[in-house]
Formats: sequence, C-alpha cells, structure tokens
Amino acid sequence: MNPLHSIKGVWIAGILLSVLLAVVVNLMTGFGVFNLQELPLLRWMHIVAGIIWVGLLYYFNFVQMPAMAAATADAEGPGPAAIARYIAPRALLWFRWAAVVTWLSGALYLFRTDQFINAFSLGLIGSGPSYYGLTMGLGAWLGTILLINVWFVIWPNQKKILGLAKSAAPVDVAKAKRHVMIASRVNAILSLPMLMFMVAAKHGVAF
Repeated sequence: MNPLHSIKGVWIAGILLSVLLAVVVNLMTGFGVFNLQELPLLRWMHIVAGIIWVGLLYYFNFVQMPAMAAATADAEGPGPAAIARYIAPRALLWFRWAAVVTWLSGALYLFRTDQFINAFSLGLIGSGPSYYGLTMGLGAWLGTILLINVWFVIWPNQKKILGLAKSAAPVDVAKAKRHVMIASRVNAILSLPMLMFMVAAKHGVAF
C-alpha cells in the first residue's frame, strides 16, 4: 500500500521512518539499537502536536479568514460555503484536539521532570533553576491561555457559525464570528512569545 494515498499511511510512514533513523543514530552514537525512553517520546509528541496546533492557528488567521472574507465579497465567485462545509469542520477537529495533546504532553513532561510547580509558579517555588521556571512558565501559561480560548471561545462560537450548535434561541452569527476573530487574533499574537519562551527555557535567555 502506498502511504501517500491516505492520511493514516502518512502517519505510519512518518513514525516508522522516525524509528528507523533513531535506530541508525543510536547505533552510530553508541547508545544501542533502541533508546526509546518515556521523556524523549513525550517531548516528541509535544512538538508534533504543537506544530499541528500552531500551524492550524496560523492557517485560520492568515489563510482561511481572509479567504472567507474575499469569497463573501466576490458576488460572481463560488462563495465561502465549500470552505465552511468541507474544510473548516475538519481543520477545527485537528485544531482543538492537537491543542489538548500539546498541553497534556507538555504538562506531563514538566511533571515527569519535576518542573511542573517550578514552571507554573514562574520559578518562585519548586525545584529546578528559577530562570527555567520563569521562561518555561511564561510559555506554559501562554499556552494555557491559548488552550482556554480554543475550547471555551473559538470552538463554541465556530459551532454556531457552522450550524453545529443545538440551541432553541436564534443564533447571532455575526457576534459569533466576531468572538472567533478576536480570540483567534489574540491566540496568534500570544503564540509568538509562547514559542520564544518555550525554546529559550533551556538557555535562560529569551531573546
């Protein structure tokens, strides 16, 4: 079966290639055939899920929303219905669950390395270097705000826009669109310092 013909095939091929390359690198560096430990796998999961989450965040902000506006304004075009019906629900599915996996895997990684309290207290309490707690903690708190916006602002309002929400009262679509736009823009802004501080945590220098 050609892995390029299905999403599942792409995932399987990517994971198998990752394991194969890891085995080659481990053998070349003298760590044996397998050195698959819990923490590297958690870190890998966190990074992959985070790329999907933030990548879709940028897609919504920089591609889909301007495209929907342009499609709505184009009286002679096909309109935005195809995006709303076929693309947006699938993108939102990956978006919201990638957010959950990213946050949980990151939190579990901090817990397993005994840095959860240090990070979420911004280095004020807990074990570990205070600079790590401050920088990683800023990234973790920003990521938490992003997660809250995804599940409690963006997704409920997107359901109203896409007609997926069950409500006896009339739905104010214009208001829902505005809430989605504001929350998405805020998340896009916060994502930039979030990424900077998470990468900088090991170095102690943010910029």
